[in-house]
Amino acid sequence: MYLKSIEVQGFKSFANKIVFEFHQGITGIVGPNGSGKSNVADAVRWVLGEQSVKQLRGSSMQDVIFAGTENRKPLSYAYVAITLDNSDHKLAIDYEEVTVARRLYRSGESEYLINGSPCRLKEVSELFYDTGIGKEGYSIIGQGQIDRILSGKPEERRELFDEAAGIVKFKKRKATAQKKLENERDNLVRVNDILSELERQVEPLQLQSEKAKTYLKKKNELKDYDVNMFLMETERIASEQREVEEKFKIAEEQLKESTDAREKIRQEYDRLGESITEMDEKINAIRENISNTSVMKEKLESQIQILAEQIHTAEMTDEHLQSRLDAIAREQKEKEEAKASYEKEKHSGDEQLAQVRKRQEEAAQTLAEIQKQIASCNEGMEQGQKELFALLNRRADIQAKQQRSDTMVEQINIRKAELGKRLLDRKTQETDLDSVLADCKKDLEEVSAHIRKLSEQEKELSAKEKEWRTKAKENDRALEEKQNEFHRQQSRLESLKNIAERYDGYGNSIRKVMEQKEHNPGLLGVVSDLMQVDKKYEIAIETALGGNIQNIVTEDEATAKKMIAFLKQNRFGRATFLPLTSVSARKNPKNEAALKEPGVIGIASQLVKCEQKYEEVAAYLLGRVLVADSIDHAIALAKKNHYSLHIVTLEGEYLSPGGSMTGGAFKNSSNLLARRREVEELEMKTNRLLQEIAQIKNRREDLLTAIELNAEELEQVKETLQKEFIRQNTAKINVDRAMQQKNESEEVFSSLMKERQQMDRQVEEIHADQTGIKEELEHSRQQETEIQHANEAFQKMLEEQKELENKAESELSGIQLEEANIRQKVEFAQTNVERINGDLEKFETEKTGLLENAKNSKEDVEKKQHDIAEIQKTILASSDSHGELEQKLRESVEQKEQMSAEYRGFFRKQEEISERCNGLDKEVFRLNNQREKLNESAEQQTNYLWEEYELTPHAAAELRNSEYEDPLALKKLIAAVKDEIRKLGTVNVNAIEEYKEVSGRYTFLKTQHDDMIEAEQSLMKVITELDNGMRTQFTVKFEEIKVEFDKVFKELFGGGRGTIELVEDEDILEAGIIIVSQPPGKKLQNMMQLSGGEKALTAIALLFAIQNLKPSPFCLLDEIEAALDDSNVGRYANYLHKLTKHTQFIVITHRRGTMAAADRLYGITMQEKGVSALVSVDLIANDLDKKKE
Repeated sequence: MYLKSIEVQGFKSFANKIVFEFHQGITGIVGPNGSGKSNVADAVRWVLGEQSVKQLRGSSMQDVIFAGTENRKPLSYAYVAITLDNSDHKLAIDYEEVTVARRLYRSGESEYLINGSPCRLKEVSELFYDTGIGKEGYSIIGQGQIDRILSGKPEERRELFDEAAGIVKFKKRKATAQKKLENERDNLVRVNDILSELERQVEPLQLQSEKAKTYLKKKNELKDYDVNMFLMETERIASEQREVEEKFKIAEEQLKESTDAREKIRQEYDRLGESITEMDEKINAIRENISNTSVMKEKLESQIQILAEQIHTAEMTDEHLQSRLDAIAREQKEKEEAKASYEKEKHSGDEQLAQVRKRQEEAAQTLAEIQKQIASCNEGMEQGQKELFALLNRRADIQAKQQRSDTMVEQINIRKAELGKRLLDRKTQETDLDSVLADCKKDLEEVSAHIRKLSEQEKELSAKEKEWRTKAKENDRALEEKQNEFHRQQSRLESLKNIAERYDGYGNSIRKVMEQKEHNPGLLGVVSDLMQVDKKYEIAIETALGGNIQNIVTEDEATAKKMIAFLKQNRFGRATFLPLTSVSARKNPKNEAALKEPGVIGIASQLVKCEQKYEEVAAYLLGRVLVADSIDHAIALAKKNHYSLHIVTLEGEYLSPGGSMTGGAFKNSSNLLARRREVEELEMKTNRLLQEIAQIKNRREDLLTAIELNAEELEQVKETLQKEFIRQNTAKINVDRAMQQKNESEEVFSSLMKERQQMDRQVEEIHADQTGIKEELEHSRQQETEIQHANEAFQKMLEEQKELENKAESELSGIQLEEANIRQKVEFAQTNVERINGDLEKFETEKTGLLENAKNSKEDVEKKQHDIAEIQKTILASSDSHGELEQKLRESVEQKEQMSAEYRGFFRKQEEISERCNGLDKEVFRLNNQREKLNESAEQQTNYLWEEYELTPHAAAELRNSEYEDPLALKKLIAAVKDEIRKLGTVNVNAIEEYKEVSGRYTFLKTQHDDMIEAEQSLMKVITELDNGMRTQFTVKFEEIKVEFDKVFKELFGGGRGTIELVEDEDILEAGIIIVSQPPGKKLQNMMQLSGGEKALTAIALLFAIQNLKPSPFCLLDEIEAALDDSNVGRYANYLHKLTKHTQFIVITHRRGTMAAADRLYGITMQEKGVSALVSVDLIANDLDKKKE
């Protein structure tokens, strides 16, 4: 596999499309400084996925797009493609040739392509794993990479060696597995929380479910017993109904015979009664005439008195006439002046009104045109409304008819009952009726007063029950909220405790040491665990501690020594130990003086809390550090003390002796100091929540007890109230019966019987009509739905037109308002003119009337005196007729007394026959009541069966069990089952389904939980396997590179020795790498002690060693030999030729020795300012030949 070509367009200085064709061997790219040679290396690095703008020598990613020149416009995108020969299929893709491309638009959009198909950066990176090609690999080496290899920290060289050792893909897989593991653990925490909640629900629901199943089983037993009891009761009631019906027919026939006999006597009695009534009317007429005569006499005497007073009044009027005429003349003059003023105001208003009305007519015309357009909508709407109104009216009539029918049936039934009672009791209770009526009224008043009192008590208890239940609901909501909060905090607390126990956030060596704490009592703990810090000082103290926060405190030096040996033996890394027996603090005298300075909070060691034996450790670590409230105060303090103090601010800025300052965005990712505080806070919070939950539960029990007691009291009041309502109804019936019996007469008895029969017929007719009424109502509702749908369509059209109409109406309203204001003024003036004219007319009328009254007054006095004389004559005539009427009255009274004596004889006969009729009537009423009670009992049984079990008598008959024959035994069974059901208490029938649902969910989540545990273990196993595999592979490859590096070093330097070493006491997978070089004739020394050329050649030797062991398909070198002298350039070029057997080299250079070693050359120049171009290879070759000559 090798690089066949690079295509560049719009990338940095390559404005035009340029294609570099490559072959195996060495290809040189040359050109003057600034011509764009290094942009070729940047292009390859960029297409392979480089995301660091700094690595591409820019300030933003947009800088890679051609920015334009004085003569050229900027381009909108940059495009780079590399094509590789894959005939050996080293790349895991089924193509002989692979083209990887990247395109970036100025808008920020970007895309990657593999053989023209869009893909992700991840796919590009995975394609080149373990090939050495890639932004992290060693296939593209520039001066920047050489500098990092030479001057970087040991851990910064890891990427190069990881790629060479072939463990990059394993590290990627480990990172992916660790991310999945973290997600699985997060999911596991959530699932554990849900499972805990479900576990609390499952057991109570299981109990409720079992209780509900028992309840349903008992209900089925009760149904079987109730149905058979119903069938036996039905048979008993039917037998009693037949017996009562026979007795009722016999009593009804006897009552009819007695009633006929009483009717004959009643007729004679009525005839004599009519005669007495006629005599009473005659007597009353005579008495009325006598009374009228006396009244007329009094009226005539009163008229005489009134006429005398009127004569006296007329004589007193003349002397006031003249004064009134003078006043009228003055008022007429004032009214004439006001009239002239108002007429002038009216004329001005009329002119304004004419102008406004013209505008109003124009606006009204516009509105009329709009209204004409919506006329069709209105017509359709109105038609629909008419049909709907007609339908609703018809339905209202039907419903009214139905309501009247129901009312009539109810009234007829009530009337029938009342008639029977009145006919039964009227005669037997007549003598005691007044006293009975008084007693009934008294009972009714007492019962009504008691009912009012009980009703008030019921309202109060109902209000209390509502209040208690509201409080109970609020209490339950609070309990649920507190429980949810408790579970959240508990989960967080457990998570933090687990993190603390595992020492997450600490170095690997720290964790390994602290795992030995149980076996080594001398291990006291990590510094962060032994100190307590207020939250506001956490950032400052953690900044002051720095890496010391992970120091381990031991009882003595022996423990520390033992643990250091343990770390060495197992190669777990390094750790710092603080033995209590050897650590001692050193105080800075300047700190005490600085405490008085503004902004200084205190010495850091004094702001932490710890046990007394750890105070020396705290002073050792923090005793020389001052804490300031802000960076400004810290700087001022440092200046004043000549930068000799350690100062840290609350926000984490650190000022060191000598003047250096550290600060910026502080991200305390580990938060080690806050961890213990947060655990304590969460423990306090969870304890407080548990107390609050217990209090709420106690409150809940109190509320339930209060609700139960209140419910019992309310039930007692309701029972008492129900009994009192029955008593009240009874009292009302008694009062009504007594009143009716007192006022009714024997004459209505037969008509009442006829009315009763008529009522029966009416009830039958009403029942027949109600069936038709129900059908009409259903049909009416269907029609209403259809009409409403049609009206809604019209309404939608109408609303759209109304918007236009509203705008026109708004304009017209404004004009009308203006017109109304002017018209009001005109009308006000006109009204005032008319009022004044009316006042003037009244004055003239009054004046004329006064003059005429003065003339007629004298004539009227004479006429009234004549009337008085005539009235006195009439009074004398009426006195004579009064005596004659008195004589007639005495004669009529004597005649009536004789007729009354005969009437009383007939009354006694009627009483005897009435007593017999009453006895029979009572028997008929008793039998009828018994029949109605049996019917009511049968109906109640049927209703109970339907309401309780939704069974008809016919359906119940199919469930008859012949084993049940004894009603008493069956009643005992029913009572026993009901008692068992009652003992079950409140039953949640829905608990069966709820338990099934919650149990299923719990099982599902439990399975998921187990799967997550298994997945967690599997991921941990994968990570362990990856770690073991990477350690083994890296160890082997590292030793191979070490040997090869020494060989290449000796060949390039002509002797000497080069080696690489891992940083001690660190994990092999994370340890940094130290390069040690010993050029010929010099001592073994670190890279920092070498000259520039020696450094560069050493780095090149390391790169060539890696290429020897694991060749990359191609390698692009960007002026890495720039620091070498000519002799070393020769060795460098010669060694390149050795490597071309397995690696293709593209070398960017301006050194002659390198150019001479190249198989072919590409030249880069800027013929046009700011635009790189490809120069003919022949020209460059010829130029080189000339220079050689």
